[in-house]
Amino acid sequence: MKKNLKIPKFKDEEEEIRFWAKTDLSEYFENRDFERASFPNLKPTTRSISIRLPEYLLNRIKETANEINIPYQSLIKNYLKKAVFKD
Repeated sequence: MKKNLKIPKFKDEEEEIRFWAKTDLSEYFENRDFERASFPNLKPTTRSISIRLPEYLLNRIKETANEINIPYQSLIKNYLKKAVFKD
């Protein structure tokens, strides 16, 4: 570790924002000072989209989802994930 960071008492949030905006943390820490963090309960941000599928394809997806007992939208997400990340 390089040197100790003395964090002042702040009057308000604005003062704290200004402090952190002008403070260069690389003067206080080195890469070896950090530990890998894990956030197991953090959920990724999702966004709704609209997509047009042929009716026969949507019906087949719904049938497949029903056979394996998962929601059809989850099945579509799994298919997309496998296609994108080549799992």
